[in-house]
Amino acid sequence: MRDDYIKEALKTIPDPNLLINVVSRRVKQLKRGNRPLVESLEKLSSEDIALREIIEGKISFETAE
Repeated sequence: MRDDYIKEALKTIPDPNLLINVVSRRVKQLKRGNRPLVESLEKLSSEDIALREIIEGKISFETAE
């Protein structure tokens, strides 16, 4: 995973544990064949695609409180 994407994604999801959970769930979806919600000119890993989706606000999440 790219460090710059992680730092940007932490601005959206400040809890690192929650960020890891959101990214891992999305990576599983992408590997099962779901289409990426962002386009990129470069070849990105599934993890980087998930981070870009979080950074661009394409993925939402809820916490049970």
